Amino acid sequence: MPFFTDQMNRTIDIPEKPQRIISLVPSQTELLVDLGLEDRLVGLTKFCVHPKGLKKQKTIIGGTKNFHFDKIDALQPDLIIGNKEENYQEGIELLDKKYPVWMSDIYTLEDALVMMKGIGEITGTAVQAERLIHEITQDMTSLSQQNKGTAVYLIWKDPLMAVGPQTFIHDMLGRAGFTNMVEEPRYPELSMEELKKLSSDYLLLSSEPYPFKEKHVKEFSSLLPNTRVLVVDGEMFSWYGSRLSLVRAYFSGLVSSFTT
Repeated sequence: MPFFTDQMNRTIDIPEKPQRIISLVPSQTELLVDLGLEDRLVGLTKFCVHPKGLKKQKTIIGGTKNFHFDKIDALQPDLIIGNKEENYQEGIELLDKKYPVWMSDIYTLEDALVMMKGIGEITGTAVQAERLIHEITQDMTSLSQQNKGTAVYLIWKDPLMAVGPQTFIHDMLGRAGFTNMVEEPRYPELSMEELKKLSSDYLLLSSEPYPFKEKHVKEFSSLLPNTRVLVVDGEMFSWYGSRLSLVRAYFSGLVSSFTT
């Protein structure tokens, strides 16, 4: 069997064109389907909501941070695909003792494209992956790089949690034309006073993982009268699979809505 190196620099022995694949990450599940691998995908997480209806056809092996090992064992996968940030180390280590586990590790768009190429290579869909990479690269290159203003991007409410550098969302904020005001890396907690002091032009409330709604726009707008508050589609900022092919249109519409 050939050896492959994943994005955590782990060497994995993977059979040629694996036939029983489990995906532990929603955005990578969607990618596998778009690469034409739906028939070989046997297990996924309860958060794998795209494409619609897929969960009803496949075995749910738990969440991204809570695997049902008995269900995974019953599926007898010859490949498991996960992600360093979205999955939990203990669970991955247990699976790695039994099965080939290929891990992604993504902080930038470039990392995402490397992941796509890697998954294409290990699944025998390199041609499809290269086509998708080309499409996304062209789309992202055509995005206007004009600065649309400063922003804070929240992913949680109680406590307030924001997105900082060293995250994929931070990279996507820049590509959407925003300057992230949060300097602390990863996902720092903020007090309301700290949020007010940042005095950003925009406060972006993500639709996931916390389900921010329009009622929260009113709440934050009353506290931050000089900041434009908007609920944004978290998938467009955080999903690093084939959903990236939809980002250009979304970002362009999002930015235009600020000026209307």
